[in-house]
Amino acid sequence: MNIWSALEPSLLINLTIIVPLIGAVLVVLTGKYPNLRETVSIATAITLFTLVLGITDNTFNQITMATTWVSLLSGLEIAFSVEPLGVLFALVASFLWIITTIYAIGYMRGHNEQNQTRFYVCFALAISTVMAICFSANLLTLFIFYELLTLSTYPLVTHAGTDDAKRGGRVYLGILLGTSIAFLLFAILGTWVSAGTLDFTPGGIFTDVQSDGLIALLLVLFCYGIGKAALMPFHRWLPAAMVAPTPVSALLHAVAVVKAGVFTILKVVIYIFGIENLSQIMTTDLMLYIAAATVLLSSCVAMTKDNLKARLAYSTVSQLSYIVVGALLASSIAAAGAALHIVTHAVGKITLFFCAGAIMVASHKKNISEMVGLGRKMPLTMVAFAIGTLSIIGLPPMAGTWSKWYLVAGALEADKLIIVVVLTISTLLNIVYLLPIPIKAFLTPPDENQQPWSRAETIKTPLPSLIAIGITSTACVALFFYPQPIIDLINLIPDVSTEFRGQS
Repeated sequence: MNIWSALEPSLLINLTIIVPLIGAVLVVLTGKYPNLRETVSIATAITLFTLVLGITDNTFNQITMATTWVSLLSGLEIAFSVEPLGVLFALVASFLWIITTIYAIGYMRGHNEQNQTRFYVCFALAISTVMAICFSANLLTLFIFYELLTLSTYPLVTHAGTDDAKRGGRVYLGILLGTSIAFLLFAILGTWVSAGTLDFTPGGIFTDVQSDGLIALLLVLFCYGIGKAALMPFHRWLPAAMVAPTPVSALLHAVAVVKAGVFTILKVVIYIFGIENLSQIMTTDLMLYIAAATVLLSSCVAMTKDNLKARLAYSTVSQLSYIVVGALLASSIAAAGAALHIVTHAVGKITLFFCAGAIMVASHKKNISEMVGLGRKMPLTMVAFAIGTLSIIGLPPMAGTWSKWYLVAGALEADKLIIVVVLTISTLLNIVYLLPIPIKAFLTPPDENQQPWSRAETIKTPLPSLIAIGITSTACVALFFYPQPIIDLINLIPDVSTEFRGQS
């Protein structure tokens, strides 16, 4: 039993939000002492993860956990409650915060980055908002912290202070705030006016009283208003943010921002619309096929990118839409696959970004065309890259196998054969744009002008970064052989199941 699970439930929720804030203050106070500052960062991350483990214990023991901060109007509160999907996201984010902090120590020092204290502070603030998003009890609370996450990560995107960084930051802020104001805010207002509540409720909150047209419009507004899910054409913020340091890219792609987007879509589908009701909404298929198109189009764009981080960025756009597809298939098993893909994509993609950053710091190479023979010089890093690649592709024995399996099963359950075709083609495209990278690194012979490789030329990845890469690549394999604890948690989500039931 986790020591924190004995705490009063409302205190446990509050601590998950407050502890990263305390960590941010301590980082500021210890900023002049790098070793102490980074020790504080790791200690805070470990503390948060153990708190989330306590919440996880309570969830499996079916202990109700909720707390209210402020009551604005009758039925309209800033409040938090624990449900299994939020616990799943909190586990991913809090665990990977530890690993990303370890990685950042090697990267930030190895690359001689400026403003390192600000980096760790903003990272902690972002994780605090993520915890609040995980446990939001209603759409109002989620909206507030969803926007705070955007604002807290903006300084990380513009960290370098260059013209490119500032330009990328403007695109990042413009699209994310723009979609929230133009679409998400109106979706929430429409939900409040029509349903009279914003509370997340198993089975959804809409009844026969609301018009079909209004509900159809609200679904479109939610899908595009949640800009962090990066549905086309509102996806450009994500590649634009690649000007940030690699630990920030890892934060954006695996720990916080994009996962907050797809988590929010999945939560809205399950607790606002209801999975059982989704197939009756007129615009469900429209948004489903837009998500499917995003899967394929972004993969095609990824193939054209020689810059490694840019290719990985468009890969993320594609993989996020896997989760949106799973949410919109109106299938319990597809929703389970979407929830599982939050986990498997997180460990696979963070491994790839960690490797990309290590390659850049150690060898100063950013383009894939420059990586011929790099596997001989950075063998551990490139082996980890190969593992992350196989997981993203979805080949056994890697974690990504299971989430893709459930997504395909869900598409069959929903009788959407076109989605099975899309997922199959996407997997083939994953192979085309990812697998040649480790092949080029290990198997392609060097050019005639290159000197023969020798052990003396081995490039060393910074040790903290290598440790982080080792942990995440190991997780890619471990989650293939031992996914059951995650699956058990997913099966606790209302109306979500990993059991194939076929057509009713």
